[in-house]
Amino acid sequence: MSSSPFRHVLPAITTPLRTDDRVDHEFLAKHAQWQLSAGCSGIIPLGSLGEGATLDFDEKVEVLRTLVAAAGKAPVLPGIAALSTRSAVALAQAAERAGCRGLMVLPAYVHKGELREGVAHVGAVLRATSLPCMLYNNPPAYGTDFTPPCIAELANAHQNLVAVKESSGDARRVTAIKALVGERLDVLVGMDDMVVEGVAAGARGWVAGLVNAFPHESVRLFELARDGKTEACSALYRWFLPLLRLDTVPEFVQLIKLVQAQVGQGDERVRAPRLPVQGALREHALAVIKQALAERAKVMA
Repeated sequence: MSSSPFRHVLPAITTPLRTDDRVDHEFLAKHAQWQLSAGCSGIIPLGSLGEGATLDFDEKVEVLRTLVAAAGKAPVLPGIAALSTRSAVALAQAAERAGCRGLMVLPAYVHKGELREGVAHVGAVLRATSLPCMLYNNPPAYGTDFTPPCIAELANAHQNLVAVKESSGDARRVTAIKALVGERLDVLVGMDDMVVEGVAAGARGWVAGLVNAFPHESVRLFELARDGKTEACSALYRWFLPLLRLDTVPEFVQLIKLVQAQVGQGDERVRAPRLPVQGALREHALAVIKQALAERAKVMA
């Protein structure tokens, strides 16, 4: 198995939509290239932030083809999720044919069954591909909690499982996983507002959300945390945290697209049933963005 592609800063890239609700492939390609030019190490499309649950199968494949062409030597590492195991396997195989270089494997949409069902589902996807894979553990969103012992068992059974994106919200999970698997798996932080804590606990990567609007700041924050530059890291993290917390609420897709619009890197269009945020939540987000932009030059000096 080649070295893991699941390291450093990996944007959970948003899916831009045109006014007719079709995917804007031109902007998608440019946006991915901007992320990579800022120092990100690869691209993760079709995840929760990428509105993968609202994209049709053919749309997903076209997104992957666009990104593989745009990313050059950088890996495209899509989220693989579907209503059924059969559909997830088909998407994994289509992603491999499209030139993707790794997969982020999610539990099935909607169904929240026993852990053995989640294990069987992701196991089928892992067996269906030769690509290196990262398990995505996000129990609040998907209702399945892949515990550290379960992750260790999956790693023992599937050599192409090389990483886990940990989004339980419990920083102790990073050390618990590493205690069981050692260096066998890379652990990545999956929640924006605990990246520094996760890296301190041993995470080797960050699947980031606000990176869609602030890639240079995201790369710098991760590298300062990784390199143990505590004072500079703390200053940048303090500035970034109000923005990063926008990634941790149910409206995170709409909010991150709002931030993108405010910095001139996209717009607020989301696919229904989502709608752009309104009212107090919108006003709060705009105030956070305004304050961050006013202080941005100082923290990045």
